Amino acid sequence: MSCVIFGAGKIARGFIGHLLYLSGIPFVFVEKAQTLVDLINEKGCYTVNILGNPERNCVVQNVRAYGYDEKEKIAEAIAEADAVFHAVGGKNLEAIIPYLAAGIEKKTERGGRLNIVACENWKKPADIIREGISVRLSPEARSYFEEQTGCTEAVILRSAIEPEPEQLKEDPLMVNVQDYWELHVDASRLKGSLPDIRGLHLISEFGGFLERKFYTYNAANGSVSYLGALLGYEILAEAAHDERILEILEGVYDETARALCVRYGMDLKDQMEFTRGSLAKLQNYVIVDKIERNARDPLRKLGPDDRLVGSARMVESCGIRPENLCTAIAAAIFYTHEGDPSAAELKKLREEKGVDYVLENVCRLDPKGDMAELIREKIRMLTQKGWIRPAE
Repeated sequence: MSCVIFGAGKIARGFIGHLLYLSGIPFVFVEKAQTLVDLINEKGCYTVNILGNPERNCVVQNVRAYGYDEKEKIAEAIAEADAVFHAVGGKNLEAIIPYLAAGIEKKTERGGRLNIVACENWKKPADIIREGISVRLSPEARSYFEEQTGCTEAVILRSAIEPEPEQLKEDPLMVNVQDYWELHVDASRLKGSLPDIRGLHLISEFGGFLERKFYTYNAANGSVSYLGALLGYEILAEAAHDERILEILEGVYDETARALCVRYGMDLKDQMEFTRGSLAKLQNYVIVDKIERNARDPLRKLGPDDRLVGSARMVESCGIRPENLCTAIAAAIFYTHEGDPSAAELKKLREEKGVDYVLENVCRLDPKGDMAELIREKIRMLTQKGWIRPAE
């Protein structure tokens, strides 16, 4: 029994790899950044710090990694694996598809079932992977793939935080993580079963669970991040305790909760209880999570299907006016950070081509539509409050 993990970032090391190690399941990372590959192979271990519960800290041992140039070794590892996990980021899904396809070609010869589990903060990542692999396979491998390979999704609710510089001096691979242990996986798309992984929570009625997390946790995170940035906060938990932000955040929770209930027939009381987990996470001072990390890459996060605009569109489609989400979108449009190329490009577009250009070409909204007008209204409101300064 073995597993492959594509990606060796904080979630891959601090959640997937951590749980596999605690379960006694050998695994190998596959990572694009060769410097990270070399470091993993040099050290052979890394530390996982459980924030607020240090007695559960762990050193993950016997760790190894392959770089993207080691194609044959990667294919062999997939052929021998029972499951492949990937946590590479939605923008990088296409890059791993050729490696998965090559591994499945080899797996076809060996036999046995394989499950590929997407651990991505992205819309329908399993569908992207399945469709991308299928078109690359030989007829024989395609038949095996359709019959013996599952492509499913996990919802990741554990936060993984960058350690402080002094911690990285002690262990350059160290990860600080939230004290959360459940790995939620859609059971309906599995072929056979997954290995016996600690914290594995198989959900047979998964429909809406991923979107429930996305529209609740991600929308809230984006709202606090961009509103907090406007008000000069650096730490997420501090921003989430500001009464001005909290009032808007509660409105965001209300909008997404009512819309999810319309869309999936959820019970409103249960969904509002679900939002309390999101709020508790955001307000947890033990999780020292920087706003810059969460607000980074605003051009992507202002996209039509991402946490703010995507949530607002979903809310509007359910007949609910996204007042508070549009306030968060207005804040995001005015996000600035000198060290973020995406923020610099956003600022350039906003100042040189105007807000309507951003709404149309980044958010993909009709600049004459109701939502665009609502966002402009919220920009005016935030400007009057002094949260957005005209010079910006």
